[in-house]
Amino acid sequence: MEKVNEKKQKRKRDPHVIKVRNYILLTTVATIAALIALAPYAQLIDRAHDAQITIAFTLLFIVCIFIGRYLSGIWISGQRKINTMLYVVLGTAVVASLLVLFIHAQVLYNTDGRGLPLNFFTSGASLTVLGTCLGLLIKITRFSINSQLKEAKASAAQSLSELQFLQSQLSPHFLFNTLNNLYGISLSQQEKIPSLLLKLSDLLRYSVYDAKELYVPLSDEINYIKNYIDFERLRIGDRLELDTTIEEVLGSSVKIPPLLLIVFIENAFKHAKNTLTDKIQVSIVLKTFGKDILFSVRNSFDANAEPDKMEGRKGLGLENVSKRLELLYPGKYELITTKEDNIYSVKLQIKQG
Repeated sequence: MEKVNEKKQKRKRDPHVIKVRNYILLTTVATIAALIALAPYAQLIDRAHDAQITIAFTLLFIVCIFIGRYLSGIWISGQRKINTMLYVVLGTAVVASLLVLFIHAQVLYNTDGRGLPLNFFTSGASLTVLGTCLGLLIKITRFSINSQLKEAKASAAQSLSELQFLQSQLSPHFLFNTLNNLYGISLSQQEKIPSLLLKLSDLLRYSVYDAKELYVPLSDEINYIKNYIDFERLRIGDRLELDTTIEEVLGSSVKIPPLLLIVFIENAFKHAKNTLTDKIQVSIVLKTFGKDILFSVRNSFDANAEPDKMEGRKGLGLENVSKRLELLYPGKYELITTKEDNIYSVKLQIKQG
């Protein structure tokens, strides 16, 4: 008994069975609708045989719909282009056939021309054109919609895959830069290493475990930024002149892609260390206007400083950020970078409202 029930359940879920069931349901609905619509028209043609005429016209109409669907299948399989002109032609034919039927009905109502062979020919020809063109339109429109859905899904899957790949590169990028910095500090300032390792542990915990979604609450990202700033304070020490204006954001109503802003901040600290002055100057501003985000960072740098060994990799994070912004906020963001008087500036505005 259980095996019989399992077979019934599998059959119910079978796509072919579902498709056949939908065809039967739609055909039944269309047949009933056609019978109701054509019954008054058949009475105008011949009141004595209106039932037979209604059934005949209904069968003709339904058969022509399936003929139209079959012809559309031939059109599609021949890989012929479905363009606007095809829709215009089919739509015009449907409207014209409906007008002929309506005018013919008015003529029959106002005259005594019932039973004439011309009436049967006019009605039959109009219903043939109407049914065939409707069948073509239904199948072609459905095929066009399904094709667009498939293309949209493929594009979305490609974008998601690219975003996940770009996001997976951010943690290694940060880790490599940080380990490189820790190595330099360990040679001259070993006493800072324990505190820096604790901060690094907190940073990695977020970037590895908490930043897997496409969007995270801005408040989480701000906490991560503050931990990173504390890390840099420990690393740089008294040489750092830091000015921060970071707005407190509560709740999760404002969201942002994870590890998006940190790339600019990381680069600001990294390149500011090359300055020849005694102080490293970094300024960070982060504000929100509703769900819109305004972010800017400025840092001092020496345009004549000789690039270090890691300079060849510096563009990875910024390149990823630009790609992620374009994928997630097309036409809804503005990114401006400037260099002036040994000050490098980044301004980013994201519109989400």
